[in-house]
Amino acid sequence: MKIVDVVGTAFRNAFRSRLRTSLTVLAIFIGAFTLSLTNGLGTGVNQYLDDTVASVGVDDVLTVTKTNEEAPTDDGPAEYDPNQIEADGPPGSTTTALTDDDIDTIADVDGVLSVDPAKSVMVDYVQHDDGTKYQLSVAEFVPGMRVELASGSQVDLDAADPELVLPETYLEPLELGSAADAVGQTVALAVTDATGEQVTTDATIVGVAEPAVITMGGAIPNDVLTTTLYDLQTSGAPEAETTRYAQASVSFDPAGGEDAAQALKDRLEDAGYTASTLEDQLGTLTAVIDGIVLVLNGFAVIALIAAGIGIVNTLFMAVQERTREVGLMKAMGLSSGRVFSLFSIEAVVIGLVGSAVGVLGAIGVGQLVNGVSGDLLADLPGLTLIAFDPVSVATVVLSVMAIAFVAGTLPALRAARQDPISSLRYE
Repeated sequence: MKIVDVVGTAFRNAFRSRLRTSLTVLAIFIGAFTLSLTNGLGTGVNQYLDDTVASVGVDDVLTVTKTNEEAPTDDGPAEYDPNQIEADGPPGSTTTALTDDDIDTIADVDGVLSVDPAKSVMVDYVQHDDGTKYQLSVAEFVPGMRVELASGSQVDLDAADPELVLPETYLEPLELGSAADAVGQTVALAVTDATGEQVTTDATIVGVAEPAVITMGGAIPNDVLTTTLYDLQTSGAPEAETTRYAQASVSFDPAGGEDAAQALKDRLEDAGYTASTLEDQLGTLTAVIDGIVLVLNGFAVIALIAAGIGIVNTLFMAVQERTREVGLMKAMGLSSGRVFSLFSIEAVVIGLVGSAVGVLGAIGVGQLVNGVSGDLLADLPGLTLIAFDPVSVATVVLSVMAIAFVAGTLPALRAARQDPISSLRYE
């Protein structure tokens, strides 16, 4: 019997006992369905994070802070340090301030192309045409940053006039009309200076930002606007207070790859600074998502192991029912290897059918969930909650087929080792 005939016979024999085989396929379907769906969830969320990082476009920028040797520990609070200032993060979080001397030191580190200190600005409110005043946070503009825009353009670093990209959620409260209508209009921003007096400055809206993971709820200013607000905010303050920065943005050449970037981080660490990329900062979130997916995949693997036991049972019963048939085939010259292949391919066929149906079912459910979640996750445009990578889908199918092959090995070996004379006498 040629291999083509063996494969064709295996396909036909796989469903000779339809009910038993169908139940086994159902068990495989559950495992493959769960595995595909959880992988799709992880792929969808991670792709969104990757796209968000890519859209920001700051793969050549490191965020640098002063290494804090006196961070709070489980042993108790850290000693007061007058050089510490409030940092971006949870309420109450602090960092050791960078000074102009630190900026010069960082600039002298090998591999650093430029250093831009982050000027922390606390805006009291934003107002349009003497209307209602609303609180507004101002995000730091990192060189190379790109945000998803509903209308308009990115801020111009070289512009001589104050510009900002305003979050889309402010359009209705400020009565700016549509996103397109808002572009070109002027808003007033207020800050409180060091003497306690509230002062304002105007800025032109050049773009309207859609909500995203990064810059959620924050306006994006250009350099002129940031400098203007910072100067107003620090007016009347001692000179030492105006040259203290929470962090700095360091530009480097990304052409050297990850090894060169890591080497630069190490040199900065040796100099007493901590550096991280935006991707590093999102790494913890990605790790948590991967961990959740891994746990969910564990349940799918348990289902697949149970399905493998079902395949063993199905094929053992098939071998027993077809004992005389196997004896006849061997008596007619069919080799033990061909008999082994016959039953092994039957197992693979069952695995293929179950995994294929499971994957297709997961894709269908994923499309349905994406349609329903579109309204629920409207504040995260571009997020496909469940996405299916062709490589991942193929891996699931091939993995299930491999499990089915392994599960079918014992029954196939038993059939291959049967004595033809004894098999023909089997009642």
